[in-house]
Amino acid sequence: MIQQIHTTDVAIVGAGPVGLFAVFELGMLKMRTAVIDVLDAIGGQCAALYPEKPIYDIPGYPKVMAYDLVEKLAEQAAPFDPSYYLGQRVERLERGSDGLWRLTTSSGATIQAKAVVIAGGVGAFGPNRPPLPGLEGYEASGAVQYMVPKPEVFRDKRLVIAGGGDSALDWALNLAPLARSVALVHRRAKFRAAPDSVARLQALTADPAKDVDLVVPYQLHGLEGDGRSLSAVVVRDLEGRERRLEADVLLPFYGLSMNLGPIAEWGLDLERSHIQVDPQSCATSVSGVFAIGDIATYPGKLKLILCGFSEAAMAAHAIHALVHPGEALHWEYSTTKGVPGDNLQGSAA
Repeated sequence: MIQQIHTTDVAIVGAGPVGLFAVFELGMLKMRTAVIDVLDAIGGQCAALYPEKPIYDIPGYPKVMAYDLVEKLAEQAAPFDPSYYLGQRVERLERGSDGLWRLTTSSGATIQAKAVVIAGGVGAFGPNRPPLPGLEGYEASGAVQYMVPKPEVFRDKRLVIAGGGDSALDWALNLAPLARSVALVHRRAKFRAAPDSVARLQALTADPAKDVDLVVPYQLHGLEGDGRSLSAVVVRDLEGRERRLEADVLLPFYGLSMNLGPIAEWGLDLERSHIQVDPQSCATSVSGVFAIGDIATYPGKLKLILCGFSEAAMAAHAIHALVHPGEALHWEYSTTKGVPGDNLQGSAA
């Protein structure tokens, strides 16, 4: 059987917000795209880890929920008809004698393109799991979870949240109005979260009308239940003293375990597990391969979604010459050019 090869102009590795915006920027310059992501849905960390968490630093949106931002970016990319290859990882990146890049995925798909944009965020990622006996059974039943896709499922549940960073405190605050009770476990009294979040949490714990408990300095020690349904979480302090916290669900927020995966073998110049790029074009050390978003690094780099959006635009302009060699790039504002299927109502100044 002959293997099917999908041919496009640019292959984008990563379907997070920056990868989705790259579809738009490349499309505006008349370049077709294929997008590959290891997750089963678009949106990257925004969709997988905190879909209902508010984001405050997107221009034009004083506040936007992560999932809503992903939906808008997908809608913005849709007129350019990108091909999505989801639930599969790029295993190999090779350049053929014809100059085209060939990307082979874990599902056996092959995409060939004139340029490659790596928008893989932090690379392959997964939650840091607490070393507790019997953890797998509780994970399988949903009694232990590492993300909050829909807060409503935790209504009237007894929650134990573990961690001392922004994710742990944010979800303790957001879930407290829904849950029957919330206990936040952290190994020390000092938190690595926004001061405002810490103050709000302390106010909640001091309110006798709220069943919110701050359990410090303690660490997770064990799980009680039948192997699937959770009844309690056992915690222990440094002196060996134990507490038993009644619980239906444990939410450990210990950050992500991140690695570049196969990207590390592609011959790119790396710096501390990030890809070094030219800040003017986002070109990597390998001709025809670009990197944008959190995975890219250069002097003065800021890890902000809005900076990733800017990098997507710069990379698209640099890639144009590779996809359309010899063709002059006559730049037009989006307000005068429009997008496919759009009827212009005005013009740029």
